[in-house]
Amino acid sequence: MNIADLRKSYEKAELSESASHADPLQQFDQWLKEAISGELPEPNAMTLATVGSDLRPSTRVVLIKGYDERGVVWYTNFESRKGRELAGNPFAALQFHWVELERVVRIEGRVEKVSEAESDTYFHSRPLDSRIGAWASPQSQVIESRTVLVTNAAKYGAQFLLNPPRPPHWGGFRLVPDRWEFWQGRKSRLHDRLRYTQQADGGWLRERLAP
Repeated sequence: MNIADLRKSYEKAELSESASHADPLQQFDQWLKEAISGELPEPNAMTLATVGSDLRPSTRVVLIKGYDERGVVWYTNFESRKGRELAGNPFAALQFHWVELERVVRIEGRVEKVSEAESDTYFHSRPLDSRIGAWASPQSQVIESRTVLVTNAAKYGAQFLLNPPRPPHWGGFRLVPDRWEFWQGRKSRLHDRLRYTQQADGGWLRERLAP
């Protein structure tokens, strides 16, 4: 098989200015709900891109845990690579790819930490194993073997029993969007791309981009 010969014709839907929302958050809400109702695999998965002090970009997949007019939220270890990079450069990009719907959403903006109360509330809603895991994993650090994780999990499980507190190094980030892009695959590679850019008055400029 020659990978260069792999092709797909995108013909499921279209994205027009007249049928799209003037507010990108409403457009995102519609598309995400359609991905969820369509029972797509992990419709809440998004790629997070950050840039370190060495100007090298890095990406990883995280899960969206909330969104509203303030921005898009996910949770992680603040001492992980992404956490350290965001501490030094608080700008990032997110991307959702819903393959079955032939859709992509890209979001760019400044990142801030959510409140302590928000992080606490979400942390205590997680399954017990996940709460213990937040203590057990020194995320992004080199470890000798998986035994380190298993040993740490046993140690913190015995220490905290059924009520592990939220680790001080763990919590939520919120990306505050200033740019959105919605991509709908179309036939002959003439895809639909609508970009929303935030204006000085807080409103949004919607523009069509060539594919």
